[in-house]
Amino acid sequence: MRHFPAPALLVLPAVALPTTLACSLWCGAMNQPLNSRPIIGVLAQEACKEQRTTAGSSYIAASYVKFLESAGARVVPVRVNLTEEEYTEIFNSINGLVLPGGEANDASDYFPIWGSCLGFQQLTFLTAKENLLTPTDTQAVALPLNLTQKAYSSRLFQSFPEDVLRSLAEESLAPHFHKFGLSTKNYSENARLKKFYKVLSTNHDGKTEFISTMEAYRYPFYALQWHPEKTQFEWIDKPGMIHSSSAIRAAFYSASFFVSEARKSNHRFPSLEEEERALIYNFCPRFMGSSNIFIQNYYFD
Repeated sequence: MRHFPAPALLVLPAVALPTTLACSLWCGAMNQPLNSRPIIGVLAQEACKEQRTTAGSSYIAASYVKFLESAGARVVPVRVNLTEEEYTEIFNSINGLVLPGGEANDASDYFPIWGSCLGFQQLTFLTAKENLLTPTDTQAVALPLNLTQKAYSSRLFQSFPEDVLRSLAEESLAPHFHKFGLSTKNYSENARLKKFYKVLSTNHDGKTEFISTMEAYRYPFYALQWHPEKTQFEWIDKPGMIHSSSAIRAAFYSASFFVSEARKSNHRFPSLEEEERALIYNFCPRFMGSSNIFIQNYYFD
């Protein structure tokens, strides 16, 4: 996840995604067969100046792609600076969206969104309509999740085996790589956030208690301030990078849950040819070196 120097820059890149793609809502039961071939979009990010290469000016960390593929999904890159029409076409073709680092669902069109780290912060901004982030001392640290009572009946964590959930609560398994967070105080004082999201876990950096996991009450929106995908697929030697068997299992069940949500969406590409042209298989990840926070990146023009 790319980290911006100031919270004021935590906005969707370049052109905001249309409401139907970035703010899709709804979480009712679907009386239709599950989709056995889910395709999930991953939003690309604009590379900062020093990150740009001859390969392109925006990127997706390969760990997000592998994270989803490990649970049985395929991936389509959602590039920045597309037109409203192009974003709408993508939305109608994919079964979920990951925001790295309402209308459709309200119309009974199931469309889940997963926001991790910066994605968590983007979802917060979209709901609150203001920046509520505060600095946190969490740039490279693994923490146990302080699970709330609501976590145990949540859609997300209810799907985890009991021993995996216990490990997340008792062991330092959740990787944190962020400079800002949503404090429990700011959440509690914002009526929009309190109405929209339930808090599933919190953490503390020694000074500030912040929210580390939340899910929407009515809609299939899931926001994690931590990085399950790094556990499996990133290898930089930094504090916070945990590769224990317990951490790997927690990461797998995180991916498996979101892919199971995407299976409830029956969006389709208009043709097999268009589907194949859109898949990330058409791009080759670049090895960034073992000292990079992302060991592989996909780049796009």
